[in-house]
Amino acid sequence: MTNQVKAPAAAKSAPVKRRKIASLDRRKARAGWLFVLPFLIGLVVIYIPIVFESIKQTFYVYRAMGGGVDVKTFVGFENYRDVLTGEKATFLETLLAGLKDMAFDIPAILIFSLFVAVILNQKMVGRAAFRAIFFLPVIVTTGMMASIMTASYSSSTEAVDLGAEVTSAEKVASAMAIESLLERIFTSLGFGLGLVTYIAQAVTNIADIVNRSGVQILIFLAALQSISPAIYESCQIDGATSWETFWKVTFPMVSPMILVNAVYTIIDSFTVESNVVMRAIDKTYLEKSQHQSAAMGWMYFLVVLLIVGAVAGIISAYVFYQRRD
Repeated sequence: MTNQVKAPAAAKSAPVKRRKIASLDRRKARAGWLFVLPFLIGLVVIYIPIVFESIKQTFYVYRAMGGGVDVKTFVGFENYRDVLTGEKATFLETLLAGLKDMAFDIPAILIFSLFVAVILNQKMVGRAAFRAIFFLPVIVTTGMMASIMTASYSSSTEAVDLGAEVTSAEKVASAMAIESLLERIFTSLGFGLGLVTYIAQAVTNIADIVNRSGVQILIFLAALQSISPAIYESCQIDGATSWETFWKVTFPMVSPMILVNAVYTIIDSFTVESNVVMRAIDKTYLEKSQHQSAAMGWMYFLVVLLIVGAVAGIISAYVFYQRRD
């Protein structure tokens, strides 16, 4: 008789427990929506209207009607045609130059970042200080500091044009000397001339590579520190060398972060102020036409989107994801 009374009581309490769990999930969901609500409001009220207005600008142009009055007229794809095939159209050449710089910068930054991250992951004195030193350029070259440095650099170069020309000539001479030296060394080792030229450019632009590698180094460091020490102990027990351990264990384990850093570096390279395409878009906006500038910007955006998608698709095919089941 006692068992018959307890069974219905247990059956009645089960639905109450499920309702409490569902209510907790709903409260968590509401808290999440409240957390992202400011971003959603800004996206809908501010950002999306600006995006649509920018797209709309590409299909219009200001035409003079006399008396100092300009009327905005719908012209369809005329701005795009002028940018691509106009008499003074240089956008394609500038875009190709930007893609060429990107093809050089991205591998150099990724290789340098991974190399430094592997070194900083070793146990050594002053490891935290070295990590801060490599990340310091990221802080210095962003925001207000970047604007101050750019303005200071511009004013100094305008004041000493002759000195700037001499410095530029010295840089070219030193770059040629480095390339000649590396050519002799690597040619004697059997390497091709293309690799020699690439390494010489990397050595010449090492300051820029270091300045743009801070975030990538931190991401690679986080990936390296997430690798279980037991894996390295197993490699040592099996007699694997450091070189074999890197290529068989370290490199596959950090390959997801290579994809992340590749996408980040591409976007950073395309949006940095020193990018030739960004400077061309800004110059067109200030000196020529904001409508053509908007057309250049959206074409540039589509090119960046295609390149990011292609690079992500290619690297994803070789990324190793560790199973945790």
